Amino acid sequence: MNPVAGTMEKELMKIPRPHMGEDLSFTPKMKTAEDVMAFAKKHDCTVLDLTFVDVPGTLQHTSKPIHELEDVLKTAAGFDGSSIRGFRQIQESDMLLVPDPATAILDTFKTEQTISVLCNVKDPITGEFYDSSPRTVAMRAMEYLKNSNVADSGYFGPEAEFFIFDSVKYDNGANHASFAVDSNEGIWNTGTDEDGSSGNLGYKIRHKEGYFPVSPMDTQQDLRSTMVREMERAGVKIETFHHEVATGGQAEIDMERDELLTMADKLMRYKYIVRNVAYRYGKTATFMPKPLFGDNGSGMHVHMSLWKQGKPLFAGSEYAGLSKMALHYIAGLLHHAKALCAICNPTTNSYKRLVPGFEAPVNLIYSARNRSAAIRIPMYSNNPKAKRVEFRMPDPACNPYLAFSALLLAGMDGIERGLLPGDHTDGNLYDMAPDQLAKIKHAPSSLGEALDSLEQDHEFLLKGGVFSKAFIENFITWKRGDVMDEAKRPTASEFYRYYDV
Repeated sequence: MNPVAGTMEKELMKIPRPHMGEDLSFTPKMKTAEDVMAFAKKHDCTVLDLTFVDVPGTLQHTSKPIHELEDVLKTAAGFDGSSIRGFRQIQESDMLLVPDPATAILDTFKTEQTISVLCNVKDPITGEFYDSSPRTVAMRAMEYLKNSNVADSGYFGPEAEFFIFDSVKYDNGANHASFAVDSNEGIWNTGTDEDGSSGNLGYKIRHKEGYFPVSPMDTQQDLRSTMVREMERAGVKIETFHHEVATGGQAEIDMERDELLTMADKLMRYKYIVRNVAYRYGKTATFMPKPLFGDNGSGMHVHMSLWKQGKPLFAGSEYAGLSKMALHYIAGLLHHAKALCAICNPTTNSYKRLVPGFEAPVNLIYSARNRSAAIRIPMYSNNPKAKRVEFRMPDPACNPYLAFSALLLAGMDGIERGLLPGDHTDGNLYDMAPDQLAKIKHAPSSLGEALDSLEQDHEFLLKGGVFSKAFIENFITWKRGDVMDEAKRPTASEFYRYYDV
């Protein structure tokens, strides 16, 4: 028997299969507490899982036995907000979790039959939604849009990329620092699998050659297919999925577009499912933007369009089939791009991806074709309903509630102020004359630079009370801590370069 095939067979045996007759269609759309209770009863649930998102964008949870379901749905559940990153201080800890019935799904990664619900966070004293809860920010962004008279719906379609590794090791100390990742299909792999079989049968994806190879080079089709199956069971409709450009198991799964808040919810489920399916297979998934040196990083291109009364507003007779409104929206994104990076590219690692030479969208220009442009206008279809703007700078380390809200506010600022994006750039930037190239603005080269930009340019985020000034100030202070800590740490490459100076 082929040893690799044998290993894959063992991995597939770990995956729980659906029962005969089990409905694998989308999770039904629920609106009320009664809908959720009926759904839980139908599936014999024994556990209620209450999930919510902290400021960095990590999914958190607390659980209750199912007999508490009705009470929690009709009132709320208390928790200690002072223990959650970016939430309350120790002297004002009590907070409430308020489930959103529309987000209820079955969590298929639990042994006990579990119903999982995303929650809003409320202040128990004022009864108001909590300013520092990312979901509150996204709800306020949607409200701001509907009150603007510009549009009543904002659709978002993120393309979140990620890596799937066979193992990861990392450590930090006063006198040592190290990391190592491994992948069976990585071009650097020279080891053996845990069961002793060889992972080196010659089919290795070289750097930057991971886009669309078939098996046996692409070893992860079954794994991605399982991710897609689990996403669709959770009500997340998928359009396409494939291996991405980098070696070492880079992947992309694309969701069908949806409204801002719903899409942010779906992206949180998406990341949860990706990590847990990888874990089932004995692998590990990461949304870290740049885990490998010398190869493409993981981005999250975000497609956006505005609609009103069921009609698309971005289609027209301007450049690339866009409307004047769409051009104003693009201008807003470009005008605030550097400040947006602090929210859409919120890690020090993010700026190891935003460098020239790896299809990174570092140039603050717009184009129908140029993939190094910050903004691209997809040309796959002439259908007005498909006309959209693709902002290519964000990465999947961002908090989607905050990122989508900030992107919407930047675009709306461009519309409201009638900003113009300047001339489009369709030429090859690598062939451009140096004097022309020097005129093009670039993305920040570091998180510190992006935070400086956000500090100077954040008034557009305060419109409609979507973001509070206190939230922005706290966000900047917290992220500057990351920058300062990283700046003080020796790295392995510094030893390589400077040990013998």
